[in-house]
Amino acid sequence: MLEIDRRYQSRIVSAEEAVRHIQSHQRLFLTGNCSVPQTVLKALVDYAPNLEDVEICQALSIGPADYVPFLRDNKVCFLRLEGVGFGGVPMHIELRLSVEDSPNSAGVVVDAIRAAKIALDRGLAGPIEQASAYLMKRPPRQMSDDEARWALESFCGGPR
Repeated sequence: MLEIDRRYQSRIVSAEEAVRHIQSHQRLFLTGNCSVPQTVLKALVDYAPNLEDVEICQALSIGPADYVPFLRDNKVCFLRLEGVGFGGVPMHIELRLSVEDSPNSAGVVVDAIRAAKIALDRGLAGPIEQASAYLMKRPPRQMSDDEARWALESFCGGPR
């Protein structure tokens, strides 16, 4: 058995997805030098009409930074686990996961359609907060993953 001491995870996403996580009334820190790619800045400018009262803090930005255009719709995740195995022997596990995002999201869309059908059958209108909180990136009401899953399961299994 491996006892985990440290863990490192890196997730690479598109600039467009990164800025979709920004919410109104937040303070956004863009770190200095060349570490803010121009693609992120362009995506932020394009997304700006969806936001209000966002404070951007940045000390310095000079020139372009690396961007990986060939990733397109691909999500890449790097995991590193460090621990101690039998007899105190240090162990390291590194994992790279790469998935195409659009087909990977199909199950989420199917679940959203199912929740919409349940709401329609019950004569409900408006956002389905339980489904939105569990399935969408920017729901009308944020919940923890566990709370959202329980709320969605309760909604789907509730009175018909």
